[in-house]
Amino acid sequence: MARILLVDDDPGIRDVIADFLTRHGYDVSTAADGRAMDRELAAPGPPVDLVVLDLMMPGEHGLEIARRLAVPGGPALIMLSAMGEDSDRIVGLEVGADDYLAKPCNPRELLARIRAVLRRRQEPVADGPGVIAEFAGWRLDLVRRELTSPDGVLMSLSDGEFSLLRAFVEHPQTVLAREQLLGEGRGREGESYDRAIDVQISRLRRKLGGAGAPHDELIRTVRNEGYMFTPRVTRR
Repeated sequence: MARILLVDDDPGIRDVIADFLTRHGYDVSTAADGRAMDRELAAPGPPVDLVVLDLMMPGEHGLEIARRLAVPGGPALIMLSAMGEDSDRIVGLEVGADDYLAKPCNPRELLARIRAVLRRRQEPVADGPGVIAEFAGWRLDLVRRELTSPDGVLMSLSDGEFSLLRAFVEHPQTVLAREQLLGEGRGREGESYDRAIDVQISRLRRKLGGAGAPHDELIRTVRNEGYMFTPRVTRR
């Protein structure tokens, strides 16, 4: 049973969503703010698998909380906000959220997004040859879901970023259309939102140091077609 933590300062929303998710088989805890969330995360018992986080709360802002949660091995994150503008959605993805929903949201849609994010987290990868992908000095462990930089630093990847990078290393030097990457980075239940893929790509480029000349970029934009992962990839 996956454990979900719902963080929202509105007790009515907390009760409705928590009850709905509980009836669909999840172990749900709730918190009214960042401090209460920290207590729940530190409590004994199974770790939290996914946090549903309201963006606008008193005290510590949801974006700051999201930045704290975006660490290697941390829970998946779905952000909720009454501000449904594209700019807010992009900011949510920029700070590391795996998905974003505008409030008020349909509990069934939230359930679908939760299932999609958790399914991507739990996708089995066969243990054996080929589970380590190496490229341009980087090392991606497909079992541990860890990215290590050329100088040995463990890099934080959101669930969406990991899924996209895995798609790239599995199809190097091949143009991948946005529609293909949308399925990898957002799940089939995710809306067809091209800008979300552009945001994820931008985040990956920054983490991979792709800010140099176009010919030095690891992820290259192919005009009107999609993106291509340029380095040679070896698997072991």
